[in-house]
Amino acid sequence: MAFGLPLDQLYGLISHYVFILVRVGALLHVAPIFSEKAVSKRLRAGLSLLIAILIGGTLPDAGVGLYSWEGAWVMGKQVIIGAAMGLTLQLLFAAVRMAGEIIGMQMGLSFATFFDPGAGNSPVISRFLNLLVTLLFLAFNGHLWLLALLAETFHTLPIDAAPLHAGGFLYLVTHAGLIFSQGLMLGLPIISLLLCINFVLGLLNRLTPQLSVFVIGFPLTLSFGMLALFLLAQTLAPFFERLMATGFDHLAQLIQALA
Repeated sequence: MAFGLPLDQLYGLISHYVFILVRVGALLHVAPIFSEKAVSKRLRAGLSLLIAILIGGTLPDAGVGLYSWEGAWVMGKQVIIGAAMGLTLQLLFAAVRMAGEIIGMQMGLSFATFFDPGAGNSPVISRFLNLLVTLLFLAFNGHLWLLALLAETFHTLPIDAAPLHAGGFLYLVTHAGLIFSQGLMLGLPIISLLLCINFVLGLLNRLTPQLSVFVIGFPLTLSFGMLALFLLAQTLAPFFERLMATGFDHLAQLIQALA
């Protein structure tokens, strides 16, 4: 007897919550915002434990032994499910960061990099856009939608020894093209503007060789780039709202594909 329960019931209760905790912990370790280096490991572990306790009280016991080969496979399965969900949402932020890298390179700010704890050396424009979409993700309650979808996965993908469908992994790989399509769509207006400016500067250099394009080129592209970035920031919220809706729709389809 332990805590008023027989040892076999206590063992089953611990196994039930451990499997849930592994899936939640894998998701929070990979998902945006929760996986940031600014979030301490103790806070992430405590939050994972709290979410697992809240979700586990509404789920039936899976009846899988923790210390068994079947339990090892089920635990690995929970890690894969949680990591796949977090990676799917990370693609949204990767698309925005890629747009920032292209914009910064066209503006001549590719050298303006600083150390980002989450992504290493990151261009300043990329880091600025990533900060904006992080605030928008919180403002749109994206973290709450993610946790709600996580709770639903325990009904679609219950804790059992059934194998995951291979089509889900293929869907995740094909979904990664969102980085390039959406990132290019976000940065295309500024890229086109700066390309036209560089084209005009090239014509001036050919027509008036006495004019030093290198002297006026960088201040001109930087000024127009900052102005275009200011205008882009006003349309970033509706763009990211649509991108977030697309990402959560892909996430729901990924869960169905893995089932």
